[in-house]
Amino acid sequence: MITAPLVSCDDHLDLNMLPADLWSNRLASTWGERAPHVEEVPGGMEQWVCDGEKWGFWSGKKGNFFSSGPKPIKTAYDRGGIDDITELRAGNPKLRLEDMDRDRVWAHLVFGPVTSINTNDEALLCACYAAYNDWLYEDFCTAAPDRLIGVAMLPPYPEAALAELQRLAKRGGVKQANLQIATAEPRLEDKRWEPLFDLLEQSGIVLSFHVTVFPSVTNAFDKYKGSPGATFLHAKMFIEQFLDPFVDLFAWGILERHPDLKIVIAESGVGWVPWVVEELDYRFFRLMECADFWDDKGGIPHKMKPSEVFRRQVYGTFQQSPTAMRLLEFWGPENMLWASDYPHPDSIWPNSQRIIGETMGHLDSDTVRALVGGNAARLYGLDLGKATVLGSLDIGYEAVAAE
Repeated sequence: MITAPLVSCDDHLDLNMLPADLWSNRLASTWGERAPHVEEVPGGMEQWVCDGEKWGFWSGKKGNFFSSGPKPIKTAYDRGGIDDITELRAGNPKLRLEDMDRDRVWAHLVFGPVTSINTNDEALLCACYAAYNDWLYEDFCTAAPDRLIGVAMLPPYPEAALAELQRLAKRGGVKQANLQIATAEPRLEDKRWEPLFDLLEQSGIVLSFHVTVFPSVTNAFDKYKGSPGATFLHAKMFIEQFLDPFVDLFAWGILERHPDLKIVIAESGVGWVPWVVEELDYRFFRLMECADFWDDKGGIPHKMKPSEVFRRQVYGTFQQSPTAMRLLEFWGPENMLWASDYPHPDSIWPNSQRIIGETMGHLDSDTVRALVGGNAARLYGLDLGKATVLGSLDIGYEAVAAE
């Protein structure tokens, strides 16, 4: 029997769950009808529309899901017995807290939409990001600031991302900012990103990379269109988004130059990382073997093994992963962050306690406490002493039962 408050480090607020007036209220005076808004499209469904482009459907209208036949994708709500989500549960603080209580989870790290928020007008794009962040911290998280921990969204361009981070750092209270790394331009080794990394270090704000679902990174679906094989596409798509920038963090010395920069890789799995880091260490060894070759070319800026830098600065989220539990020695139990992924299709809500018992019941109590909340408390500066009885859970095979 283990008593510990649960902090889920990867949960969501998707477009379909946002208030219909989020952007129109905040941007109308400047952008008018170009601001993102909800409108009915042919067929009776309602969708987000921005500058004439459709971003995705909105769940606030009854019947806005699939009107006939079985749903091709089931969410956590389906498994939790919730048929009607027109209340926008994930975007309604009161209802979200009720869902967290049902799952007996104390706090959520709340990521914003992983789809769309996409326009070719960079000024409008930046305005949309800023308006979302203002709503997140001023209207949403204020309902329970100890439990609803908003993750700010940064535009995918260095100067725009820096400007938004500067604005957020001045307001205070921001613990993490997310860069949709699959759409970020230019590549991370470009010197234009350096001021952003500097500010992240100075402010103590954690940087996260989260998987995204944009047309530009999902065109591989065309290859599988009409095939059951499309179901398996995410198994490679998630890793593909992370592999290149992950290696660049080490290859270009970004993390080594910025020792106080903390990175969270969210929802890409943790099982692929060990081999990559092991290979980076081998390549570092090969590089040092050829140190003389680089002496008259400026020398080698890398001083630390990639695995040492990794353990110092990189964190990863996981859900129900027996593989993750077998990699604790590699990651170190202090660098892994448990998540429920509410309310996505692969979420474990509302059965988080049972799943934790099944996957962590063999671990010692200190390790479990670290994984399910202690690591998050240390990384984000959370005071778990404020957690109520609702957030203090008995974890272990004896304490859990399938719902």
